[in-house]
Amino acid sequence: MPAKQVLIGFGVDVDAVAGWLGSYGGEDSPLDISRGMYAGEVGVLRLLKLLKKYSIQATWFIPGHSLETFPEQMKMVRDAGHEIGLHGYSHENPSALSAEQQKDVLDYTYKLLTDFNHGIPPKGSVAPWWEATKEGISLLLDKGIEYDHSSMAHDSQAYYMRDADSWTKINYKAKAETWMKPLVRGNETGLVCIPGNWYLEDMTPMMFIKASPNSHGWVNSRDVEQLWKDTFTYCYREEEEFIFPLSIHPDVSGHPHVLLMLERFIEWVNTHDNVRWVPMIEMARDFRRKNKPAQGAKMPFGYREPENSEPS
Repeated sequence: MPAKQVLIGFGVDVDAVAGWLGSYGGEDSPLDISRGMYAGEVGVLRLLKLLKKYSIQATWFIPGHSLETFPEQMKMVRDAGHEIGLHGYSHENPSALSAEQQKDVLDYTYKLLTDFNHGIPPKGSVAPWWEATKEGISLLLDKGIEYDHSSMAHDSQAYYMRDADSWTKINYKAKAETWMKPLVRGNETGLVCIPGNWYLEDMTPMMFIKASPNSHGWVNSRDVEQLWKDTFTYCYREEEEFIFPLSIHPDVSGHPHVLLMLERFIEWVNTHDNVRWVPMIEMARDFRRKNKPAQGAKMPFGYREPENSEPS
């Protein structure tokens, strides 16, 4: 039997120049910076055109640097009615930041996006490089963030994130008894995870990054398309309901050969019954309506439970 409900959607990470400053090793390369300009000034417009063609409302995760560098293009995103979410400032790696630096980045970008979006605060976040930290979950909850799209404990189902798991690393110089210990799960929170997936994103296989030896950027887009289709087909056959969050970037999906792939994939998905294209906040709230968090779980600041919630 086919799935009775599928919520599918794009998370568009506008890395642009910020990506080269924070993660891709291009901060000293005028060439790489120009590739960031392409993403902001060309790729964004092409993706907006694609989403409009298929009447898809997506979630755009916008680094503060991208908002301040490409204000006109980001206004077009906002005015098209897309959801806007957090994605750091300069795509800095959260695991390389102190807790104070993480808070400073979050405070600044939260206010920046809220003011930009006519006072509507962001409700979702993606950690740059998908590198979540133990402090990050608490910081997001304190800001009232409802969901995060940075972890991978599932691939087609949302879940509530724990504050911090802990584990013991192997110490080959110590007695084995000192490190033969299982992972200890942290406390469940009220922060919904919309899982990320290295196999449902465009950048890793299709973008050339000089500093990343495994990112040659020459994977055939049709191979990526088939991987996405196979993943969708399995879930559609085996799961009663599922979500299918895809992560794309104007840096990659703004190129013609990838845009054609996205067209083919969208049209193929649309041949299936019970499928809706939605922004990620709808995935999160659908999960929250059907699944109550653990008793005493820390909830997003100011969060109020929907009146018609449906416990699982």
